[in-house]
Amino acid sequence: MWYYCHTLPSKHLLVEAKVNKKVMDQDRKMFSGNWKCVKCSSAITELPFEPRDTSNLMCRECHRNSKGDRPQRNDNRERRTFTGNWSCSDCGTDITELPFEPRDTSNLKCKDCFKKDKGF
Repeated sequence: MWYYCHTLPSKHLLVEAKVNKKVMDQDRKMFSGNWKCVKCSSAITELPFEPRDTSNLMCRECHRNSKGDRPQRNDNRERRTFTGNWSCSDCGTDITELPFEPRDTSNLKCKDCFKKDKGF
């Protein structure tokens, strides 16, 4: 999925945000208790949240395995696109199709400039 509108902060701020998130994850409050996994009945003694309802608690392993049970998004479906006459705010290349309807066209980027800005 491509997003051509440049609305994210600079790379420096993104790196700083990733570092801050890592620090936040280390400082995350953990809740202790005596719960059981609903799938395998193994003991759960610590969670990163305080459960309001214990009827659907799963251990880390069962939670990981259950992700495969979820219905997958069908990427073969047609995606809605919007056509128009826009230009890239960096290089001036014509942009004729977008996967979203732009509200502000002043920061639209072509695929190449978007990839360059994101470091792809």
